[in-house]
Amino acid sequence: GQTAQAKPDFIKTGDVAIVRIQPLKPVVIEKFQDFPPLGRFAIRDMGQTVAAGVVLDVKPRTQ
Repeated sequence: GQTAQAKPDFIKTGDVAIVRIQPLKPVVIEKFQDFPPLGRFAIRDMGQTVAAGVVLDVKPRTQ
């Protein structure tokens, strides 16, 4: 429950973090609390899952 480091350079396997992600292209996503089926995500790189989690908040897209 404590913050170990405010802005770490990287997150190791097994670490837990709250992060802000800004996608390069539009994605359909909702807060997990509001709509669980669209509130989970996985980030993959080179065929491997490198991150997974739940959406805590969504900032609407600006035009």
